[in-house]
Amino acid sequence: LALLFCEAAKIAPMASLATSLDEYSLIYSFFSSSATEEPKKVSKKEQKRMERGDSGKKKEKDPNRWAVDPEKAKAKAEKAARAKAEKAAREKAEEAETVAAPTPKGQKKILAPAMAKTYDPSLVEASWQEWWEARGWYGCEAEKVAQDKAKQKFVIVIPPPNVTGSLHLGHALTAAIEDSLTRWHRMKGDATLYVPGTDHAGIATQTVVEKQLAKSGVSRHDLGREKFVDEVWKWKDQYGSRICEQLRRLGSSVDWSRERFTMDPVCAKAVTEAFVRLHDAGLLYRASRLVNWSCSLKSAISDLEVEYEDVEGGCLRKHDGKDYEFGTFTEFAYEIIDNQKKKVGEVVVATTRLETMLGDTAVAVHPEDPRYVHLHGKKARHPFFPDRELEIVLDDILVDMTLGTGCVKITPAHDPNDYDCGERHDLPFLTILNVDGTIVKEMTPFKVKGQPVTNATKETMPEWVAGQKRYDARRLVEEKLKEKGLFRSKYPKPMRLAICSRSGDIVEPLVQPQWFCDCSDMARRAVKAVEDGDLRIRPKMHEKTWFHWLEEIRPWCVSRQLWWGHQIPAWFAYAKADDSSLDVNDASVAERWIVARSEEDAEKKARELLGGEFSHLTRDADVLDTWFSSGLFPFSVFGWPEKTVDLATFYPTTLLETGLDIIFFWVARMVMMGLQLTDTLPFTDVYLHAMVRDKDGRKMSKSLGNVIDPLEVIDGCPLETLVEKLRGGNLKLSEVERAVKAHSEDFPEGIPKCGTDALRVGLLAYTVQGRDINLDIKRVVGYRMFCNKLWNAVRFMLGVFKETDFSDDDGAATTTTADALKAKFHKLAFRDRFILSRLAKTLDLMDAHLTNYAFGDAVRCLYEFFLNDLCDVYLEFVKPVVYGGGENDDDDQEAEGATTKKGSSSSREAVTLAKMTLWLCLDAGLRALHPLCPFVTEELWQRLPRSKKVQANLESIMVADYPTTSNIPVLLEAKSDDVEAQTAVVLACATAARSLRAQYDLRPKVAAKFFVKIKDSKTADRFQAQQQDFVTLANAETLTVLREDDPDPDGCAITIVDEALTVLVDLKGLVDVDAEITKLTKQIADLQPLIAKLRAKQADPTYLAKAPEKLRNADADKLANYAERRDTAQAAIAMWQNTRSQP
Repeated sequence: LALLFCEAAKIAPMASLATSLDEYSLIYSFFSSSATEEPKKVSKKEQKRMERGDSGKKKEKDPNRWAVDPEKAKAKAEKAARAKAEKAAREKAEEAETVAAPTPKGQKKILAPAMAKTYDPSLVEASWQEWWEARGWYGCEAEKVAQDKAKQKFVIVIPPPNVTGSLHLGHALTAAIEDSLTRWHRMKGDATLYVPGTDHAGIATQTVVEKQLAKSGVSRHDLGREKFVDEVWKWKDQYGSRICEQLRRLGSSVDWSRERFTMDPVCAKAVTEAFVRLHDAGLLYRASRLVNWSCSLKSAISDLEVEYEDVEGGCLRKHDGKDYEFGTFTEFAYEIIDNQKKKVGEVVVATTRLETMLGDTAVAVHPEDPRYVHLHGKKARHPFFPDRELEIVLDDILVDMTLGTGCVKITPAHDPNDYDCGERHDLPFLTILNVDGTIVKEMTPFKVKGQPVTNATKETMPEWVAGQKRYDARRLVEEKLKEKGLFRSKYPKPMRLAICSRSGDIVEPLVQPQWFCDCSDMARRAVKAVEDGDLRIRPKMHEKTWFHWLEEIRPWCVSRQLWWGHQIPAWFAYAKADDSSLDVNDASVAERWIVARSEEDAEKKARELLGGEFSHLTRDADVLDTWFSSGLFPFSVFGWPEKTVDLATFYPTTLLETGLDIIFFWVARMVMMGLQLTDTLPFTDVYLHAMVRDKDGRKMSKSLGNVIDPLEVIDGCPLETLVEKLRGGNLKLSEVERAVKAHSEDFPEGIPKCGTDALRVGLLAYTVQGRDINLDIKRVVGYRMFCNKLWNAVRFMLGVFKETDFSDDDGAATTTTADALKAKFHKLAFRDRFILSRLAKTLDLMDAHLTNYAFGDAVRCLYEFFLNDLCDVYLEFVKPVVYGGGENDDDDQEAEGATTKKGSSSSREAVTLAKMTLWLCLDAGLRALHPLCPFVTEELWQRLPRSKKVQANLESIMVADYPTTSNIPVLLEAKSDDVEAQTAVVLACATAARSLRAQYDLRPKVAAKFFVKIKDSKTADRFQAQQQDFVTLANAETLTVLREDDPDPDGCAITIVDEALTVLVDLKGLVDVDAEITKLTKQIADLQPLIAKLRAKQADPTYLAKAPEKLRNADADKLANYAERRDTAQAAIAMWQNTRSQP
């Protein structure tokens, strides 16, 4: 029978032999009982297949099943083509909706019907600046301000940038800070004025124009002074407007009707008046003193125009086309002589500037140095000037016994320290250099204070050195010293070279007849103003610099040997008896220098002085230091010395903001001149921002190729254009190649387009307490992403609102939104209260940050609010609310104690309140951000839906109220640490839930049941009110809140948030248990040898005795970590095994 059945099974299916379940059972029983071996168990799946009569044979497949039906293929292709065409048409129509009509210049920007899908700064920022200017919002009427005495004022004058081409990123930072403060105060309702202007920049501008003329083979001397100055004015008119364009592009809300140039008639009158008044007060005088001299420019230069270069000992440096050695200490001897001028010994001195020994007049030793007591009262003989005797002077200020030989050569006319020593010991001064840096042919001893030198006779410079360039003279002097046997040694010594920033020439200390200003009394008043708190310097750490400079102040050299600038209003009065040999710089004729407001006044004074002997006047050819006119800027811009309405209304100003590098050169001089000439501080606050350097910490310098035009960041700039600009400039070929290399390394694909807002907020983010900003343009580029995220987020949020939300009869989303929310505050959901609390605290922080000039903190504050609080949290919270319909009466629905995704639809009132909350956050947030990012905030704010009545009263965000908790009453009530703390619990649990999903590869579409176990009953009760928010963020199918005593559900993975919070996810049916156990087992296997190795190590007495404590602690931490990971894996295996055993 068995064989018969088997043969039959080959012929027919099982179902044909066993026509019923009973028959099948009989047959199966028969074979089961008669078999000698136990049959294999039939699976349930096999049984069901047998019941269906399925033979298990594979169906034969049609070999033509993949053949293409031409008709169907054609229909399918036509359908795809239609879909593609419809999509293209739809996208084209949508794109057309984002294109705005052209806006006539000066009119309010015409917005496109729809927002573009991507943020384009050039489109967003277009037209707003012209409209703001045309509306007159940048101005401030003095008459109205004068009438409203109670109104607060905020007045600031721009640090006038040099009219030498274009602004750099340092200027952009200044503009960003100043305009942010200006817009903030304007929105606060203060009488606000921001005055623009530019500086004539004497040396810088003259140098630029001279270089341009040199390309045509023309020098300024070829043209003559008058024609050369005309050329500079032409250059200023051609290129000066570029700075104004840059300021406009940077969004600077300056009052262009009050724009000033430091050489315009208003400022020129102020300069002349200031010079005359200071001279009449005895503070301005003409004298021969030591100055920083540029042999290339043939002019004195300010300390600000001196840069310092550290050189290694014994290095070669090119100068005037030749290599010279710098950083070398040369020791040589002077012979000590007795009264009969016989040699009785020698004294060895050392110097890095050997050529200056030609002007030595003394040798200094320390009075307490026992080595040189025998030299007291003695004299030394100069080897090249036998009749010149050098005094041995005792000076404990200049001489350090521990340095060098302990003897110091004194060249009073060519070194600042020697100059002071010469004054202390009344030494004669000898000038060895001409103004071009060559060695003079004759020298006449003089005293800087004007006293005649007894028996002074001219000294003739030896022929072998007279007329030589200064560094050629250095070599020659060394050779001659060797010939005379006075050379002792030469060795490397690192040193600092003073370099003229304008010409690259090495600065030479040189005594020259100049005009000086005695600043001692003015400096004393400036120090007292800070000490008394009348003038506040921020950051406060810079007060130390302030006191140091002013307490050690020297007379200020205000004259420059240039043609471009304010010509000094001083004339020399010649007498009829004078001949061509008269030295106008001689102290005996000093009184003949006449200072006056005009040549007519000068002639009148000269005739009073000389009477009938008066012959004629010659005006001083020199011009004033640029900082002189800049020092008057805070009051000259308002018409001083005339008593104008502007001067009476807006002076003194409120704030001076600038870079810390000019705290003395400009800030201190403004304070001193303001106190001296107006008897008033020119401002009450000084904010000094850090120096802007490149990402490697190098100073921004054209010669380094790291100076970036702000417009190149705003508009973007390809590398080719950057290189072309460098090659077309005034740089030397070597400097061009270095700059090209720097650009190629930093911007291999050019600078991407960032826009003004990104540039501003990127620069502001750098302003933290410190001295230097190492600016990486790539980080600024990153802030374009902030603007992009802001654009996309607001675009998405605007889609929440409907036109019916803003009818004129509806109170929602109008100026009464805040009041409506306050009236229904008790009905607000926890999520709404959370974001309003965050908004309130953000606004409080913004007010504090801007008040304290903490711009970096302000940027971070708003960044966190928009991207973290509003977008990442609240927007996610309210998506199911505002998109869920609004059909239910209750906000959150519950089913069998668990909150579900199906329970996310909300009541109409909850939807309305959520929309109102979202609208208020957008409105207040954009207004808070506007001072920092003016363009994108205006564009987005204009798109906020409002009723027609409200829209008519709100013209621009820049004249809207700055949001504060005091002018938005609901925010005072909404501010709550408890609400934020509770929401933080929900967020932490949601984060834990997402981690569980990621850990077990539960994709968002996988329905997962979550549990949150909360030990604290109060927290659990509060969490109950925000269950739906957790469900939303965790994308949970259901959520069940467990109390401390509730047992943990089976089959769940667990993550601990903190000691009071645990999040669980039900994994039954969602995870391959065997695979998880295998993975965990492998983890344990990998950890066990690591644990064993560390335990053996810790049991080793040698290790315990010799291993450093730091190493032993690190190993202990590793062991604890490995053990914890093993224990966690073991617990997880136990959990999975328990899950597998569950039915």
